[in-house]
Amino acid sequence: MKLAEPKLEPNAPVRLTHMSANLETVVVLAAGEGTRMKSTTPKVLHEVAGRTLVGHVLSAVNSLKPKHVRVVVGAGREAVEAHLAQVAPSVTTIFQERRGGTGHATQLALAGKDISGTILILAGDTPMLTGDSLQQLLNLHHAGGFTASVLTAEHPEPTGYGRIVRSDDGSLLRIVEERDADDFEKGIYEVNSGVYAFDAKALSGAIGKLSTDNSQGELYLTDVIEILRNEGGSIAAALIEDFVEILGVNDRVQLAESAALLRDRINEGFMRAGVTIVDPTTTWIDATAEIASDVTIFPGTAILGSSKIATGAIIGPRTTLESCTVLAGAKIVESNCINATIGKDAQVGPYSYLRKDTVLGTGAKAGAFVEMKNAKVGDGSKVPHLSYVGDATIGEGTNIGAATIFVNYDGVEKHHTTVGDHVRIGSDSMLVAPVSIGDGAYTAAGSVITEDVPPGAMGVARGKQRNVLGWVMRKRSGTKSAIAAEASEKRDEKKG
Repeated sequence: MKLAEPKLEPNAPVRLTHMSANLETVVVLAAGEGTRMKSTTPKVLHEVAGRTLVGHVLSAVNSLKPKHVRVVVGAGREAVEAHLAQVAPSVTTIFQERRGGTGHATQLALAGKDISGTILILAGDTPMLTGDSLQQLLNLHHAGGFTASVLTAEHPEPTGYGRIVRSDDGSLLRIVEERDADDFEKGIYEVNSGVYAFDAKALSGAIGKLSTDNSQGELYLTDVIEILRNEGGSIAAALIEDFVEILGVNDRVQLAESAALLRDRINEGFMRAGVTIVDPTTTWIDATAEIASDVTIFPGTAILGSSKIATGAIIGPRTTLESCTVLAGAKIVESNCINATIGKDAQVGPYSYLRKDTVLGTGAKAGAFVEMKNAKVGDGSKVPHLSYVGDATIGEGTNIGAATIFVNYDGVEKHHTTVGDHVRIGSDSMLVAPVSIGDGAYTAAGSVITEDVPPGAMGVARGKQRNVLGWVMRKRSGTKSAIAAEASEKRDEKKG
């Protein structure tokens, strides 16, 4: 983000710069109904790039290392509080039973609290905000000794945002909400981000003076700015260069827009760090993923959750990894892997499905149309194609023939199969768990193995072939098969 040098005179327009400042308290306003989302899920719990909207805000806030974080919740209280307990257990929640506006929510957050120092207030639906920009706002606020500092942006399409009204000398006069703005004010392109830094004592004194005399009959936090200015407070309006950071999410269209913007930001960061992304527009990487340099990612790939990918790995095309660990040099092609570990130089795909707790060792292979679940595959072992391996341990250097099924479920419980080192499982084998195949053992193709096979033995479990002559002509008379068989017999008779 491009930054300009700040001007620190009271009430003058300023821009952000780098310094250092500490923070006492953060208030996140996350009580909104989110009716335009048309969803039973609370707005702030909708997800983009691996986090909920409020999760992205809290991640940015966490980088500031505040002493206290208070989240005002309302719509979908139980779900929001349960989510916060998972992703940010140290935060305090405040319930806004009656939605009375941002000013009312702030009053609840301050009620009965002896808050001092600086308080940062922001909305819970702005996933693009970065901790760096928030820190710079705080730095400016502290360096200038301001009573209040507001983060603003010049938005090319400002409809829906509160407008920043300045005096002739450029100082901030007031913030006007869209519904209360006149035609002139609606023509202003500088908008309020909803991010504020306040002197806590000054805010506590002004917050009780808010009025509901507006089009929505609510208490606006924005009105605090005018109150503080009229009382002689020094106000800073900090203009951020990239308006994208302040974009909020109010409907599914804006949710998709934020997802695309975050995708581009994340992909650019990885590419500048040495990751090759062949087609960034079709590559989706969560903010929570970790990718080393010299990884190559082909089109149509999604890397989600807490996935970690080591250097030299090749991912895609058309591959989804969710909370997977991929070690150096591994190659995954057109496959779906969830909570799996793919070892060094291992190969997966195409069209493989690796499920939870699957671990491929160094140089191991899960080939075309292979599904694995809770399977440990040793170094150099291969399951080349058309097989299911569930609840199993496979040793080193073993080969599992095509169309082999590890029969792990008896209709009630799952059972484990153990296959030793350098075993050769014949094609179309059924290994009925619980069963063990010893080191160096073989199974004959087409066998149904229900008993342990000792090391070095050949397990054969299939009936002797018996041919019933003339069956087709007798039982399927008149069919194309019968006609073909009869013609073949006649040809053989002529040859004889």
